[in-house]
Amino acid sequence: MLRLELGFWKPLAKTANLHGCLSALVLGLAGLLAAPMVADPAPQIVCTLIIAADSGAVLREDGDCATRVTPASTFKIALAVMGYDAGFLESPSQPVLSYQPGDPKWGGANWLRDTDPTDWMRYSVVWYSQRITRALGAETLTRYGQAFGYGNADFRGDPGQDNGLERAWIASSLQISPREQAAFLRALVTDDLPANAAAQAQARSIVECSAIEGWAVCGKTGTAYPRQSNGSFDYARGWGWFVGWADHAGDRLVFVRLTQARARSEGSPGVLARDAFLAAWPADMTELGR
Repeated sequence: MLRLELGFWKPLAKTANLHGCLSALVLGLAGLLAAPMVADPAPQIVCTLIIAADSGAVLREDGDCATRVTPASTFKIALAVMGYDAGFLESPSQPVLSYQPGDPKWGGANWLRDTDPTDWMRYSVVWYSQRITRALGAETLTRYGQAFGYGNADFRGDPGQDNGLERAWIASSLQISPREQAAFLRALVTDDLPANAAAQAQARSIVECSAIEGWAVCGKTGTAYPRQSNGSFDYARGWGWFVGWADHAGDRLVFVRLTQARARSEGSPGVLARDAFLAAWPADMTELGR
């Protein structure tokens, strides 16, 4: 009888413990669900710069707009002017180039198909940029960069790597400040770059535009990650650019937004910078009296 009682009570004790554990688990899950979700910290806005294209008047300048950093894919705007002026690029739809084995492909399916200048700019296709830089060569790129006042115009690439034509503009030797970006873009918008006017117009024509409350806002994103001391990329501190120009009934503005991430995120820093900038555009224009 004693064995039966002991055998009876042991399972009851286990069952009670199980019920207690389940209750604690349910309460814990309920607490987690009730707790507020902690979002990734918003990127730091390093610089916001808006100038009048025709007069050059600075309408807004917030943050550090003088320090040079990598231009990342915003360099494509300058490279488009170079490519059209040199004759490598022919029109918004020519030349059509094909992906080759060994080309960068981290951009997904849009980087694996035949690409024209418009798609190159829209999808930020790195290998298409590399075809242009290789065709022009380092000497020509440097000459254009210096003539355009494009930052330090340094196309040497990573020290000792001989990769300037592959990635000088991506977290490497080429550096530009937001103010220098704005000066370059203003010259482009007013046809004042030392390149033929047709090349400047063609370059402008392939930059994507958004319609926002009567404004045509055209711009290019850029994303790159700083190097750490061991040479690896710091994916928690990505640079995000959005640069371009806007027009409303002849009122032409040039803008530059530069951010730096505070934590790694799923979204591209450049796209996040663009989306936040465009979302605030109507309020910013109201504040500026435009």
